Amino acid sequence: MDALAKSWRRWRYFVLPLRCLLCSAAGADGIDLCVDCAAELPRNRSCCTRCALPLATPAPLCGECQRRTPPWDAAWAPFRYGWPLDRLESRYKFGADLAAGRALSTLWRREPCPVELPQLLLTVPLHRSRLRQRGYNQALELARPLARSLGLPLRHDVLQRVRQTDAQTELDALGRRRNVRGAFALHAGAELPAHVAILDDVMTTGATVAECARVLKRAGVQRVDVWALARAPSPRG
Repeated sequence: MDALAKSWRRWRYFVLPLRCLLCSAAGADGIDLCVDCAAELPRNRSCCTRCALPLATPAPLCGECQRRTPPWDAAWAPFRYGWPLDRLESRYKFGADLAAGRALSTLWRREPCPVELPQLLLTVPLHRSRLRQRGYNQALELARPLARSLGLPLRHDVLQRVRQTDAQTELDALGRRRNVRGAFALHAGAELPAHVAILDDVMTTGATVAECARVLKRAGVQRVDVWALARAPSPRG
């Protein structure tokens, strides 16, 4: 099945023309996005080095990280969560639009990584009930091609979500922290290197990855980074 899937991906570019997933114009540069829509994607060029929060003016740390240091050590989020990337992400995550997922994955692979590469890449896990409902872990599917392109080992069975949680999208910052408290654990017997990165699709308040980072730090990991495709701006603007 994998060989057939790979063969189809190669041949579709000869059989089917690329079409923009946002406006249906001709795709360009080997991706299902036109030149104009691709140019609108919000890159996260000016951001906090610790949490990747988008900033209006360049600064080493945002105000929140100055007040309270997060449990991870560095972050990389190449895009801001805004139009039109948010539309692609929503279609991929909640609408099972795998074409949108492939486009997002390709976009991420083309962005230069500004932080030191970790020894191991982990993905934020879904609870088994959520995984059955959705059919796939959106973070893992984004991570696979990225890990291959960077030559990094990827594990999806080290971190486990040990209890089901409510959807974070419906909660405020405090509710998000409470919601994921104690929700993650390490697989028994897991061996971890000194430097690990946790990958998720979108980082909003950072509550989920913070809880994952605490679990890893308690297990003896010296450096934990956070990677996300996109970082949401501060709700205060």
